[in-house]
Amino acid sequence: MIRKLALPALLLAITAVSALADGDDPPSRVARLNFQNGTVSFRPGSIEEWTAATLNYPLTTGDHLWTDTGATAEIHVGSTAIRMAPQTALSILNLDDHTVQLSVTQGSVNVRLRNLADDDAFEVDTPNVAATLLRTGEYRIDADGDSNLTTVTVRGGDAEVTGAGAAFTVHARESARISGLDSASQDVGPAPALNEFDAWCQARERREEQAGTSARYVPRDMVGYEDLDEYGVWRQDPQYGWVWAPRTVAVGWAPYHNGRWAWVEPWGWTWIDEAPWGFAPFHYGRWAFVAGGWVWAPGRLVVGARPVYAPALVAFVGGPGFGVGLSVGGGGVAAWFPLGPGEVYRPAYHVSEVYVRQVNITHVTNISVVSVTNVRYVNQNVVGAVTVVPHEAFISARPVAAVSVRVDARVVAQAQVVGTTALVAPRRESVMVRTGGAAVAAPPARFAERAVVARTAPPAPPVSFAAKQQALQANPGRPLEPEQTRTLRVNSPAPRPMVRTVTPPAGRVNPSTPTPRPQPAVTQPPAPAIQRNDRPPQPPQREVQAPHKEEPVTAAHPTPEVHPAANAPKDEKKPAKKDSKKKEEKKQ
Repeated sequence: MIRKLALPALLLAITAVSALADGDDPPSRVARLNFQNGTVSFRPGSIEEWTAATLNYPLTTGDHLWTDTGATAEIHVGSTAIRMAPQTALSILNLDDHTVQLSVTQGSVNVRLRNLADDDAFEVDTPNVAATLLRTGEYRIDADGDSNLTTVTVRGGDAEVTGAGAAFTVHARESARISGLDSASQDVGPAPALNEFDAWCQARERREEQAGTSARYVPRDMVGYEDLDEYGVWRQDPQYGWVWAPRTVAVGWAPYHNGRWAWVEPWGWTWIDEAPWGFAPFHYGRWAFVAGGWVWAPGRLVVGARPVYAPALVAFVGGPGFGVGLSVGGGGVAAWFPLGPGEVYRPAYHVSEVYVRQVNITHVTNISVVSVTNVRYVNQNVVGAVTVVPHEAFISARPVAAVSVRVDARVVAQAQVVGTTALVAPRRESVMVRTGGAAVAAPPARFAERAVVARTAPPAPPVSFAAKQQALQANPGRPLEPEQTRTLRVNSPAPRPMVRTVTPPAGRVNPSTPTPRPQPAVTQPPAPAIQRNDRPPQPPQREVQAPHKEEPVTAAHPTPEVHPAANAPKDEKKPAKKDSKKKEEKKQ
């Protein structure tokens, strides 16, 4: 039986590391579009145009999704699943390390919230209310902006609903119907019977519950873990611990070959894989060539630390003379290969040294290299590992497999590693990622222009791509520094999100405000303890509806340390964030 260890000193060290991180570091997590059926459209936050949604595209603050008639979609933020019904307009008002804030101006969303830390906030805003999800559980929010009508249904958990000067709690197995804008009426009753959308959500949920094997080797907060069981197998390697291999790939297949590159701020060049399982293995961990085939090594498990998302864990090659003589036309080439276990990933985007350590911690504990160019990489010499495409195909987000160029192995082996990003400036099509032949259906303008009620003020919207394109040309391949972005935001302000921020009534605690983090007085925090993931295989454990109890472990106990989220009972309910809330309600 895998046990959750009580390690307060270690968790304090991890908190200290987070406290020292640069405030300009990008978020450590993203949302992933992991399933779509029918016409699903996407609009990036920096461009005022809709395009067809792309599977595995990472979503972040400012992005928009629309499911057309008969379409459904599912996105994940860590272990949390957000499912969209047909004709639903959703946008991400804020997504960072502690906050998920969604806008739903029309339609229905189902949220299966599996993990909610004490300093996390999850809010869904509609045209007339803000719904703050207080516990793990299952929630459905229906918004009819034309009628200023919102229904909040809680199948499990608790939600705080705020709007029109009132706030109240909707408990498990209850449903609240709120109508009106400036003067709202509310009707709370039992949760209604399941309909067709609910049944679809439950079917998706049952599929995800079967991903128990992968949850032993990677934390559930790793975006994309839920697809690994269905499409691959785990095995133990004497050198790398537990590794995963895809079940069905073409002969000669290599990582980072079947997909395309896109420009996604604030990370820059980002790999978008086309495989249905193609997220976790390309944004976390490393790849290794073992016994004639490729395996993905997620690395060691870090107690209490959320996995840090990376846009692509690759090294690019080039240097004088590389690409000369290749039949690719003018403009040069871009070439890359996957990083191997133990090799450092040093981002091209602005980050602190604490961030560099955290993004590498599962494979590298001593970040001693200043540059990625003075290391000999093992995968560079693997036949077929290096992929080469013309710059024009790279920039325009074309499918890599269709335009890749064959290069002599001796030329590849002698090529110089130039960094972890392509030194190529993006264009508008680098952000849009157009899929040939896919239908695009923009939502009706009244949905896009509709304001929502928010309990938490969202951050400023992204700067438009047009406003920063000239600056991106000046330093090809590297996202703008935070100070440059702030300057552009002042000089070229983007339209503010259509949000009306409301304040909870007097006497009620705002559950959407994260608990302040402690600030330990440390200068050089110790590295978080790490543990190989080479635990012995175990049969799947049936998750039970009971509070998780910590079990004492002696120093000689062989049980490995694990990420707490990997084992927490699926439906375990955490205490309400503020115990004083109910007392205040009674006073009122």
